[in-house]
Amino acid sequence: MKILLTGAAGFIGSHSTQELLKRGHFVVGMDNLNDYYDPRRKLENLEEVKAGFGGERFEFHKADLRNREEIAQLFQDHEFDAVVNLGAMAGVRVSIEDPHLYYDVNLTGTLNLLLECVQHKVGNFVLASTSSAYGDTEIMPFVETDPCARPLAPYAASKRAAEMLCYTYHHLFGQNCTCLRFFTVYGPRGRPDMMAYKVLDNIFFGEPCPLYNGGEMWRDWTYVSDIANGVASAAERPLGYEIINLGRGEMVKLADFVERIEGLAEKKSNLESAPKLAADIEATSANIDKARRLLDYDPRVSVDEGVKHFYEWYADKVLRQATAL
Repeated sequence: MKILLTGAAGFIGSHSTQELLKRGHFVVGMDNLNDYYDPRRKLENLEEVKAGFGGERFEFHKADLRNREEIAQLFQDHEFDAVVNLGAMAGVRVSIEDPHLYYDVNLTGTLNLLLECVQHKVGNFVLASTSSAYGDTEIMPFVETDPCARPLAPYAASKRAAEMLCYTYHHLFGQNCTCLRFFTVYGPRGRPDMMAYKVLDNIFFGEPCPLYNGGEMWRDWTYVSDIANGVASAAERPLGYEIINLGRGEMVKLADFVERIEGLAEKKSNLESAPKLAADIEATSANIDKARRLLDYDPRVSVDEGVKHFYEWYADKVLRQATAL
């Protein structure tokens, strides 16, 4: 298959690209390399992709989801079998500060891709969505039949709107669309604004890091390679219209997650106590029965193993580089 994957230089995007290449597919990667965090790290991600599996089955284009002309040109130049839209503005809290940007990228960007998929008869469209779409639901674990009608931040609302837009294009034009709701993803190449990364930055560089609600929050921490496997399986399987959770199916308290990181670093963090934000939910937990059934999804990396892998990457890519300066 030839697959267009947006956000290819990012955290989940680079891992998903590698998984698709590992499975023998041709991947056209696209990313606008924005400065949400240092673009040099994104370029390093791309170099790792090329070094590992690239060869003749990977090519990269710098392009922006919001630019209809750039998107149209990609579809004119290639005959895609599937499109995987991992390109997005991420972050629940930041979306409150700049909601227009989040809607331009996450919703209008999705629309631009769907229009091209319909015009060029692309067989399958996969959207990266989020567990934040569930809002402050009382249904635990989170199940895909939840109405998800009350998102708590612009980020979550933009992703829920993109899911609904996918249904519209499935209904009108028969476009296969699978919306994957990612739970708390962590691992090598993680973004600097993610909790695991921020805790280590606090330990080694004294960077401020809030500990919301005293660490009394629970997350379904999901290792990035398990997510990438789910993404690749969704790209390979046109399913009509489906929403599918991708998590580990196991809640871990935030304070306990921080303790695991401190144990590997052999140093205590100095986190700043902060109240839970109105945009946050206290706990996330994924029911992954549907993913197991439709995607043969089987998360394999435990939280202990995953945190160890992340720490080893951080020590090599962040600490070692800082020491060399």
